[in-house]
Amino acid sequence: MEFLGSTQVASYCGRRKNCLLPSLAPTTTTRETYQSYCLPGYRYCNSWRPGLLHKVVLVPEISEKEFNCTGRPPTVLPELRSSLHARYSIRDWHHANAAHLKGSEASRHCAGRMNTDSMRLMQNKDQLTHLMQEDSKRNLGERITNIDFWRSELIHELECLLKETQALETVKQRLESAAETLQGPLKIALECLYHREMRQGIDLVHDDVEKNLIKEVDIYKDCQEILTKLAQKINTQLGVNRDAQHALERDLSDKNTASFIDEKCFNLRNTSNSINFYRGVEKADGTVSIPETWAKFTEDNIRCSQHARANSVKLREDAEAKLESTSEEMWNHFVSTNMALNNRIAEVADVKNKLQAQLAKV
Repeated sequence: MEFLGSTQVASYCGRRKNCLLPSLAPTTTTRETYQSYCLPGYRYCNSWRPGLLHKVVLVPEISEKEFNCTGRPPTVLPELRSSLHARYSIRDWHHANAAHLKGSEASRHCAGRMNTDSMRLMQNKDQLTHLMQEDSKRNLGERITNIDFWRSELIHELECLLKETQALETVKQRLESAAETLQGPLKIALECLYHREMRQGIDLVHDDVEKNLIKEVDIYKDCQEILTKLAQKINTQLGVNRDAQHALERDLSDKNTASFIDEKCFNLRNTSNSINFYRGVEKADGTVSIPETWAKFTEDNIRCSQHARANSVKLREDAEAKLESTSEEMWNHFVSTNMALNNRIAEVADVKNKLQAQLAKV
C-alpha cells in the first residue's frame, strides 16, 4: 500500500469528474484532531466508539488534458499521513478495557450489596409484620374477651330487668283490679246509706251504723285513690324500665356486631380469601370512643338498669304493703260496720218487741 498516493487501478479513479470524493475541509494536525477517550455511560450511549472520523484531503481537480498527458492522476498530498496519527494507541486500548472491567466490577459489587440490603430489608419487614400481626392477634383476643364479659353482663342484667318488669306489671294489674273491685263495696255502703235515709221520724238517728258506713265509704275512696296513684307510679316506672331495656338491647346488639367482626378479624390469615386493601382506614377518628369510655358506657347502662330495678322492687314492695294494709283496714271497718249494724238491729228489735208488748197491753 502506498501512503502518499494510489495505484492507477484504484476503483475511485476514472475519467469522469463526479467519481472523485466530495470536497471536505482540510485536515488539521495530529494534536488538533486527537480526541481523548470517554468512559462508557458518561455522555452518549455509543461513547465507547472512536469519535474521530478519518478525514481525507481535498483532491484537486485535474483536467482531461493533464490526464491524457501523464496517464495517471496526481499523487495525494502528504497531509493524508496525519490521519494515521488520529487512531487510539495500545495504552488507550488497555486503559479502556481496564476501565470497562473496573466499572463492571463496581456495578456487580453495588448490585450484590443492593441485593443483600434488599434481602435484609425483606427479612426485617417480614419479622416486623409477623410481630405486628401477633400483637394485633393478642389485642383482638383481649378485645373479644372484654366484649364477651360485658355481653354476658348485659344479658344477665337484661334478664333480671325483664323479670322485674314482668313482676311489676303483675303488681300493677293487681292494683288496678283491686281498685276496680272496691267499686262493689263502695256501692254497697252508699246503698246502705241511701236506704237508711228512708227511715221515718225519730228513727233517723245518727247512730254508730251510719258513722261506720260513712267512715267505710271514705276509707273505700281513700284506698281506691291510693291504689290508683300507686298504679300510676308503677306505670311510670314501667316506662323507665322499658327505656333501660331498650338501652341494654341496643348495647347488646352493638356488642354482638362487634364480637362478630372481631372474631372474623381474629380468624383472618395471610392466605384467607377476599382480602382487599382499603386506603386510609388505619387513621384513628377522635370522635370514636376509647376502651375506657366504651366500658363506661356499658357500665352506665347496667347501673341505670340496676337503679330502675331497685325502684321497681321498692314500688312492688310498697304495692304489696298497700294492698295488705288497705285490705286489712277495709276488712276491719267492714267488721266494725257489721257489728254496729247487728247491735243496731238488736236494739231496734228489742225496742220493737217492747213496743209490741206494750201495744198488746194497751
